[in-house]
Amino acid sequence: MVAYSFKKRFGPPILAGTKAQTIRADRKRHARPGEQLQLFTGMRTKHCRRLGEPVCLSVHPVRLVFAERGIPEAFQVDHAPIGLMAMVAFAQADGFVDLDDMRRFWWAEHPPEEGDTLVFEGFLIRWQPLVPADALDIAARAA
Repeated sequence: MVAYSFKKRFGPPILAGTKAQTIRADRKRHARPGEQLQLFTGMRTKHCRRLGEPVCLSVHPVRLVFAERGIPEAFQVDHAPIGLMAMVAFAQADGFVDLDDMRRFWWAEHPPEEGDTLVFEGFLIRWQPLVPADALDIAARAA
């Protein structure tokens, strides 16, 4: 099982089932499709919270290019460029309000060593969305 830790802001959308993907740098081993994941916020801190253990659906190479200001220059998933509307949907699926929110986050967390363009290459990991707690409560009451 592979564990992924998230910033606190991403906990609610993961729990709501609206965030079911993460973008990560290369590492020794990422999750594989069909494998169970462990999702946390604040891992390795006293504020650690387990969010769930969904199943990995897919892993894709991803490349993100953000200009310091303005709209992203390019997103690629599986080496194929995606258009502006797909970039907006991609940002929202990753837990951001819009592309500008995503750009600000990436610039704050991963600023380039020099220049006014941030280029990130890594992996997009998608999982089976978690079922919102409200849906479980409604189903239990209906039974």
